[in-house]
Amino acid sequence: MSMNHIRPWRNIERRKSRQIMVGNVPVGGDAPIAVQTMTNTDSADVKATVAQVQAAAEAGADIVRVSTPDAAATKALKEVVRESTVPIVADIHFHYKRAIEAAEAGAACLRINPGNIGDEKRVKEVIQAAKDHGCSIRIGVNAGSLERHLLEKYGEPCPDAMVESGLEHIRILEDNDFHDYKISVKASDVFMTAAAYQQLAEATDAPIHLGVTEAGGLVSGTIKSAIGLGNLLWMGIGDTLRVSLSADPVEEVKVGFEILKSLGLRHRGVNIISCPSCARQGFDVIKTVDELEKRLAHIHTPMSLSIIGCVVNGPGEALMTDVGFTGGGAGSGMVYLAGKQSHKMSNEEMVDHIVEQVERRAAEIEADTAAAAE
Repeated sequence: MSMNHIRPWRNIERRKSRQIMVGNVPVGGDAPIAVQTMTNTDSADVKATVAQVQAAAEAGADIVRVSTPDAAATKALKEVVRESTVPIVADIHFHYKRAIEAAEAGAACLRINPGNIGDEKRVKEVIQAAKDHGCSIRIGVNAGSLERHLLEKYGEPCPDAMVESGLEHIRILEDNDFHDYKISVKASDVFMTAAAYQQLAEATDAPIHLGVTEAGGLVSGTIKSAIGLGNLLWMGIGDTLRVSLSADPVEEVKVGFEILKSLGLRHRGVNIISCPSCARQGFDVIKTVDELEKRLAHIHTPMSLSIIGCVVNGPGEALMTDVGFTGGGAGSGMVYLAGKQSHKMSNEEMVDHIVEQVERRAAEIEADTAAAAE
């Protein structure tokens, strides 16, 4: 059994929401919080787009969104959908006909922005296309593209305006007997985002898609997303998320999972617990952790690994991890297995040895899981 214990004092009670399907991925209800990303290739370039979708899927993405700004993109989408191993969401702005074409091309979900999709008549046509082709819909409200009448009413983008926009669009969907929808209310400002989502969570039982839009680069965007999304998730709000970074989409997936892992909401791959290192370290902790992250990226099994430079905290951390290594003296350290001291290992051989131990433990966990399922 993995050492990833769930303790009563760290449980998060998730908001109760309806469940919809995005392709074969359930979103909402008691389904795992889905991690999404979005391609940044030329969507008409099928080969490049499929390659990026596949890279994101291998990193763990449950759903991938593809922008469809023109007819060439929606034409290519059909082949992208055919080649993809995960559901594809078509990102629609301005041109409602692109939504209809995307539904016909096999998109699992249509993301439409009520601030720029057009009048209610056009939205009704999109709804009919979604019904005809079995698509779900995401209502994607953005603070930067709110409807004119709401900006005139509130004077500027604000949580009230964002939620009102979303609820207006929910009304249109439900008036047309369409209920397979989820909703987001994103802003680049963390405070506005959090306030809008809290209001939205109280106003509807629809599944909620979380995101801080246009969060920034890899470091700054990760921090902003971790604060904004982390606080909402901690309150139980959120059924699917996308971390928006000016970076490789694979990095968005990694950050999304790390946020969920830190809150005990999803467990995928090796959770490395490591010290920042100091003069007490018995080996080069930073270099070792960097190498281990790369060499263990193929492990999808949820498990934990502690890499601590000295005996101050090393033995204590190792008690709570599947595999552990604590730096010692004379060029060697102690290996811990299943929380227990096992054997010494030289610093020169420790990386290869730890990789072997993690792979062995992952195989054991998988076998135990399979046996329990039978």
